[in-house]
Amino acid sequence: MKQKDRARKLTGEQGFEQYYSELFGERWPALKDALLGKDSPLSYDAGGKDKYFLDSASVRAAASLPLSGSKSILDMCAAPGGKTVVIASCMDKDAHLLSNERSNDRKNRLVNTVKNCLPPQIAERVTVIGKDGATLCLAPSNRFDRILLDAPCSSERHVLQDPNYLKDWSPSRIKTLAAAQWALLSSAWRMLNEGGFMVYSTCALNPDENDNVIQKLLKKFDDVEVLTCREGSGLSSTVGELAVSDVSAFCNAQLPLGEQTRFGRHVLPDTSEGAGPLYYCVLSKKNLQIQ
Repeated sequence: MKQKDRARKLTGEQGFEQYYSELFGERWPALKDALLGKDSPLSYDAGGKDKYFLDSASVRAAASLPLSGSKSILDMCAAPGGKTVVIASCMDKDAHLLSNERSNDRKNRLVNTVKNCLPPQIAERVTVIGKDGATLCLAPSNRFDRILLDAPCSSERHVLQDPNYLKDWSPSRIKTLAAAQWALLSSAWRMLNEGGFMVYSTCALNPDENDNVIQKLLKKFDDVEVLTCREGSGLSSTVGELAVSDVSAFCNAQLPLGEQTRFGRHVLPDTSEGAGPLYYCVLSKKNLQIQ
């Protein structure tokens, strides 16, 4: 069967099942059961009037962004705001966080999250805007020491749990999302200062939205370094060990590290007590002039 004809038939619930059973093989039934199970969000208390509840894998991704010494931070696709809360609670006292969300409705949720889940002295150093992340790089003033890009993705867990989404599923959506993710990631990379750090994350299962997007970045830019996440609170790089954010004061939970992929880590619920799915990859921007 030609690839185009095969892709045309891989639609709806049956297509979804075939696509992901081929991707995960014998693991798929157990993974599917875990995806259909209830998630168990943890309580994150940053000192605001409300706590924020989010997946422990999402906390792991945000906490993997090294914040020490940074002054300017961007959360590029920030709504509903959980990762913004994590970053804001851990950033230095003289740092500022720009949280962006293109959707106006989701931006309003983000504003309320910042207001309600962060103490005033931290919330005042968080600015919320509503721009297209793919074009943020066009403004010369948009330059940051740290960037979190939690990109819109297939979110297969939600698709699997919603019959209306499942019946409309097709591989073409993965292709469309991967193109949008690349536009966001390439924009983010242009805004990252030399010596800066970035975390790219999605809640997608498929590699086209995860490692394959990072592969494209490595082919496009010469100054990309992929860092290795280790157990505990360290990142491995060519310059030694780097500390990542300690969130133990804000939540009482063991954060899942996830399974090593080619470039990042993938937290999958069948092996992480229901957490995830969450892919994250930590990157640094090399100064090529001093190589």
